[in-house]
Amino acid sequence: MADMFDGIVMAEQRFHGEGYQEGYAEGSHIGIAEGRRYGALHGAKIGSEIGCYLGFALTWHCLLQKCTDEKSSKKIRALESLIGMIQKFPYEDPTYDKLQEDLEKIRGKFKQVCSMLNIQSDFRIGTERSSLTF
Repeated sequence: MADMFDGIVMAEQRFHGEGYQEGYAEGSHIGIAEGRRYGALHGAKIGSEIGCYLGFALTWHCLLQKCTDEKSSKKIRALESLIGMIQKFPYEDPTYDKLQEDLEKIRGKFKQVCSMLNIQSDFRIGTERSSLTF
């Protein structure tokens, strides 16, 4: 009789352990998939933001090339600094420990360049719906 009760108690523990293991494995699998989706989305947003900054900087650099005054020279140097920062950004290394720090520096330099060019850094054009912000 005691063996029968021991079997029932042990079965409960065994099923609890098996259920825990199955749940843990499924949760890990779902967590990895969710993490990949989030990483890809977040990475795409950062890439889009950096690409926008680079396109902006290269365009203004070309527009200011023919200007020879001192103000334009300072603007060009600031644009070249921004372009250099973007080109050194580690796109392909998501484990880079200063990724957020470097991204903040690029954002700060972008805002500085926009200020020098007398341009709003959030690119609001007309209505609220047609704005590009990061």
